[in-house]
Amino acid sequence: MDLAGKNVIIYGGGGAVGGAVARLFSQQGATIYLASRTAHKMEMVAEDIRRSGGEVHTSIVNALDEQAVQEHADWVAEEAGGIHIALNAIAVAHNQFKPSVELTLEEFELPVTAYIRSTFLISKSAARHMKKARTGVILHVTTPASRMAGPGFVGHSVACAGVEAISRNLAGELAKDGIRSVCIRSHMIPEAISMNSHSKDMFEENAAMAGITLDQMLEGAAGSTLLNRLPTLNEIAETALFLASDRAGAMTGTVTNLSGGFLLD
Repeated sequence: MDLAGKNVIIYGGGGAVGGAVARLFSQQGATIYLASRTAHKMEMVAEDIRRSGGEVHTSIVNALDEQAVQEHADWVAEEAGGIHIALNAIAVAHNQFKPSVELTLEEFELPVTAYIRSTFLISKSAARHMKKARTGVILHVTTPASRMAGPGFVGHSVACAGVEAISRNLAGELAKDGIRSVCIRSHMIPEAISMNSHSKDMFEENAAMAGITLDQMLEGAAGSTLLNRLPTLNEIAETALFLASDRAGAMTGTVTNLSGGFLLD
């Protein structure tokens, strides 16, 4: 299997994306370490993995807490004998509908601080251990907002662009240690919304501001892509699997575009 013998930390492991990646990585032989601020959804993912015969461990970790992230990574490295893959799939509810002139500083800073801070802390803590083995993969997730211009999501745009910048810089810094840093840029994921992901409330507010339903918004988003559809959770997970595996061993510092052709590279 692609990830046999690999130890994987997934931050935001109870979320839609983190859970989908965790289940697939486990099927491919990885030992999974889920980290999340909340236990309920994380334990549901863990139970799915256990029922399928996989090995999984769960920990309550706030990915914005430097000491907590570092101590957890140290524990995983000691417990498992190293960290091979780390994925930041945390999600933070934030404002994506107010015009900039109406946005408070706190509302603007929330996604910027959360996503950039967690990316830095997770990458730093994992890389410390990956450097010892001179191998590893750090995975990041962003959205097309990193390259979009439009009303209502300036904080989200800055956050996504910042995460992609960190990913590129890490690739340049860590390559000499055999560590790859790669990013997945995904469009809206209807399945995640149907699973009551944090994005559901945000997108409902966006749709209401536009005077349409959430279903109409999703239909419009799909219609704006070249493929006339939005990505699936399985496609996100399969892409993460490829990027984390040796099959993508020559890839680093890149953003994999899963926008369905909404953005072109």
